[in-house]
Amino acid sequence: MVPMSQNDQSKFSFETERLLGEMGTSLLLPIIDLSSPGKISTAQLIRQACLEHGFFYVKNHGISEELVERVFKESKGFFNLPLEEKMALLRRDLLGYTPLYAEKLDPSLSSIGDSKESFYFGSLKGVLAQRYPNQWPSEGILPSWRQTMECYYKNVLSVGRKLLGLIALALDLEEDFFEKVGALNDPTAVVRLLRYPGEVISSDVETYGASAHSDYGMVTLLLTDGVPGLQVCRDKSKQPHTWEDVPAIKGEFIVNIGDMMERWTNGLFRSTLHRVMPVGKERYSVVFFLDPNPDCNVKCLESCCSETCPPRFPPILAGDYIKERFRLTYATS
Repeated sequence: MVPMSQNDQSKFSFETERLLGEMGTSLLLPIIDLSSPGKISTAQLIRQACLEHGFFYVKNHGISEELVERVFKESKGFFNLPLEEKMALLRRDLLGYTPLYAEKLDPSLSSIGDSKESFYFGSLKGVLAQRYPNQWPSEGILPSWRQTMECYYKNVLSVGRKLLGLIALALDLEEDFFEKVGALNDPTAVVRLLRYPGEVISSDVETYGASAHSDYGMVTLLLTDGVPGLQVCRDKSKQPHTWEDVPAIKGEFIVNIGDMMERWTNGLFRSTLHRVMPVGKERYSVVFFLDPNPDCNVKCLESCCSETCPPRFPPILAGDYIKERFRLTYATS
């Protein structure tokens, strides 16, 4: 990768600092502009972000504010349904509804499960869509729900594909690398709607909206309703962990690198530990996980290993890795 020019470095610094006044002591993450015409310079900025943080913001991604507002409105409509109606769509092959405390993202904790409820939906076409069909709320109850969610899925998948092309360039690979290795051939691409209750439970054991974890796949794109709670730990090897707040920026994705990208890059691009803390206010978010096709073999990139820096992780099929991580996650499974 060609070193960044002085102009690019200044741009990177400016975009990172521009919200200093309103963010206070919160972590300042880099901001990537997807509308920039210069792919190579954008890829250089992404590389720096992935080396230093594993998290960054993405602006000018092309998804309209109106569609995002509809997604949050429909999401709230679902979570406001009576529990029995939500439980009728209880997760099947991970798709559908997951109730409060059913999941624990940090399996080492002795506490109850995470304080959140969620709804997963995935592929709309292809082999995975046939193998793992989505569950949808009744149109009689939420008439615009499916149409809105399918529209968002198609749009955010397009953003994710574009982002992975830039990440490939950031790794000195061809832009279509992840397509060529089969990762994006019917990818495991999933949207997760989340609601975190506002109550902070009084307990001897600390409770979490989402306990500390790294994401499992390639890349994650997050939108929130602006309520705080997300925290990251930039050095997961250091004890005790130091946690920093990551504020939402209206209209921008919060993007983070997942474990499989860390494996591909031999730890060059970091899968950063993060969590969601209860803040005494109800919180909604929409997460998009773009993960490889289950049959994709994830092995160290040749450019990321050498005799002095051998592969840290053995090759593994993406589907096997994801399946094992989910097995450890679900407290009631």
